This record gives sequence, C-alpha cells and structure tokens, in this order.
Amino acid sequence: MVPRPKEVKALEDYCLQVFFENGETKIYDMSALLEMPFYSKLKNKSLFNTVKVKDITLEWATGQDICPDELYNNSRSF
Repeated sequence: MVPRPKEVKALEDYCLQVFFENGETKIYDMSALLEMPFYSKLKNKSLFNTVKVKDITLEWATGQDICPDELYNNSRSF
C-alpha cells in the first residue's frame, strides 16, 4: 500500500505539491492528464486550484479525483 496524501498545494504549470503521511513531499505533474476528457475542465486554473485531500486521495470541486497509486508512484521527490 502506498502512502496516502495528507496535504496538497496547487503549483504553477499544473503541478501539485503533495505531502504524504510517511513524511515525503513530492511533485505530481498533471499537465498530461489535462488532455484527457475526464480532467480537461481542470485546465481552468481556478478549478485546478480547488484541489484538496479527500479520504485516501485528492479531489477537485468539479468531482475529478486521482488514483492514490498513480499520485505517489508517478510523482517526483521534492
């Protein structure tokens, strides 16, 4: 089981700074996902910035979420 996020901060260029329960901080680049129809609304920076921790993952005000494994395994160390 991968560590779960405990805090998130939206950054420039559609990146997320994610603080995980194990003490790690990582950067996740959302730019490629924004080309997918499910995430395309998040190209709007105001909507992108609504990201928050929800249960075991991240969620936006528009209902999109992301797989916790994707988030942890495909982010880079800060």
